[in-house]
Amino acid sequence: MSNYTIAVDWAGKNALSDSDAAKIISGTDFNTEFTTVQTAINSKANLNGSSSESFSVDGLTISGTPTGPTQSAGNNTTRLATTAFVTTAVAALDAAAINAIVYPVGSIYFNATVATNPNTLLGFGTWAIYGAGKVMVGLDAGDTDFDAVTDTGGSKTHTLITAEMPAHTHTTSGNVSGTPGSATQTVGSGGSGPASNVNTSDSTGGGGAHNNLQPYVVVHMWKRTA
Repeated sequence: MSNYTIAVDWAGKNALSDSDAAKIISGTDFNTEFTTVQTAINSKANLNGSSSESFSVDGLTISGTPTGPTQSAGNNTTRLATTAFVTTAVAALDAAAINAIVYPVGSIYFNATVATNPNTLLGFGTWAIYGAGKVMVGLDAGDTDFDAVTDTGGSKTHTLITAEMPAHTHTTSGNVSGTPGSATQTVGSGGSGPASNVNTSDSTGGGGAHNNLQPYVVVHMWKRTA
């Protein structure tokens, strides 16, 4: 696209003396000027939206449906991108590369309501159900329980062992025989007769496992394997 530049020095002719033959405007002058105008006009976009007009755009707002120039594939200049250029560029994209960006192998896909394999929903990848009955936790290099991916652990319930119980005592009752203040006293179980001073209290508690679950929400989880 070229801009129109005056070709004939009209002001210069006007400054000449009337006796100067160069002051006379000739047909050649008009032909030169209008040829220059024609060249500039013909290289401009047709703003009325002609469907057969080829053009380049430089700061112009174009209406209608004009036809743009053919662009080469991979052209990264500031030229206007035509519909044909964009269609060709999109078709040339590698679908596998796009899929690898969206969900690379090893990615986890969640769905709160639909149990359909993600390959059917997304149209790519090989997927396997992942983490059934488990929650996920972030890797922590400083904690041996969480310092490697795919580590598993924990349980839904847990039965306490003696070492895990809080320190505590039990109270027993009975009758004491012997002389108060003497060195030896015996404790009678239930208040009947002498017995050893080692007494066992009644048993209590059921020994069942306690719930070990944090608050949770169940979703479908899949891992992309290929």
